[in-house]
Amino acid sequence: MPSQSAKLPPLIFVHGNGDSAALWQTSMWRFESNGWHPDSLHAIDVPYPLARDADPKEQVGRSSTSDHMNFLKSEVEAVMKKTGAKQVVLIGNSRGGNAIRNYICNAGGAQVVSHAVIGGGTSHGVQAISGLNDANEFSGAGPFLKQLNAPKNDKGDEVCGPTKWLTIRSDNNDKFAQPDGLWLGMKGRATLVGFDGPELKGATNVVIPRIDHRETSFTQVSFNATYQFLTDQKPAYNIIEQTQVQLNGKVFGLGQDPSNAASGNYVNNLALNGAKLEVFEIDSTTGKRKGNMAHQKTIGGDGSWGPFQASSKAYYEFVVQAPGYATTHIYRSPFARSSQIIHMRPERMADADKAAQAVVSLTRPRGYFDADRDTMSFDGKSDLPGITKGTGAGNSNVKLRLSDTVQRSISADFNGEKLIGLTWPTAQGHTTVLELTY
Repeated sequence: MPSQSAKLPPLIFVHGNGDSAALWQTSMWRFESNGWHPDSLHAIDVPYPLARDADPKEQVGRSSTSDHMNFLKSEVEAVMKKTGAKQVVLIGNSRGGNAIRNYICNAGGAQVVSHAVIGGGTSHGVQAISGLNDANEFSGAGPFLKQLNAPKNDKGDEVCGPTKWLTIRSDNNDKFAQPDGLWLGMKGRATLVGFDGPELKGATNVVIPRIDHRETSFTQVSFNATYQFLTDQKPAYNIIEQTQVQLNGKVFGLGQDPSNAASGNYVNNLALNGAKLEVFEIDSTTGKRKGNMAHQKTIGGDGSWGPFQASSKAYYEFVVQAPGYATTHIYRSPFARSSQIIHMRPERMADADKAAQAVVSLTRPRGYFDADRDTMSFDGKSDLPGITKGTGAGNSNVKLRLSDTVQRSISADFNGEKLIGLTWPTAQGHTTVLELTY
């Protein structure tokens, strides 16, 4: 492994709308494997990661563009103070790109950010129809994006210097850069945004075939493009496995707006104080527990559930319990390296799930499922519920409602990554999640 960490700037990763730092897990592993010291890699958790419906209007559990930018600015300042660095690199996905642009162009970030990388940016909106909720952060016809995209020089550049910029986009498979409004709930209506919507004039713009919205940031090919942009070299390694790993992260909850019960739950990245987490090593062929509990923790004010010393060869089940939530059994494939951002969020039982004997979700946080592109199976079936050919990649979570009354093993396979778990009884308030890493 190259030992060049002393020469490399701190990297700050900025997640997208409704997401958390956890999505950068594999990206950080790749940077570590190619010379960055873990102490130079920082992924932020925006407390309220969802954008407001209308940016200027207060909304419970949501953040404005100013909230988002100010949080990023404070995180940059904290990292610079901690590391002593004079400059940092910002790497963002989707909405994270909006905050990066806003900070660099409008809050003095240009002087401290040497490079900015945006994967799957909503830089020209998810739609640009004048009068269709112009106040929304993601409206290409609205004031927020219009001011960011205003020409910065006589060449018409949309980026602010002296920061160097890279954008990474799909050729045609980003659900939020589509000429048709299918993924926005307006099928057949033109969005006035093209496949090239994430590009920025004046940036280095990279196009990668068939990747989806999240894969613009969280895959090996997007890492390769980012690494080469930052270093002028190709990465020497993929992910170098460690034998023993230390895992930690936070347990987050779901918020509810007391003034609008019909609005349902919203995600936040706030600690779920008082929750309980247990870890079990499981058999990789059956999902059954091997021996006694390996780790347990009652969650405090910082949300931390670790540290937990683990083996990079072992499969684990994480069980999260909290009042008002289903007891959530999360099954993961082995962790190749240590990580401090293995975040957990228990599920709330949906009314539609309560009639089933068992409920199992398959989730892919770092990408979507594409029936035309991916090789996959869930509970022995190659057709995943709701994932159809010809529609592209737009869903990252699928669910099975089972009638089995006896607990059994359940498996999933996605492009070679295999997961195994057990069903648990819905009637006793349990649910199962098979969570993909790659």
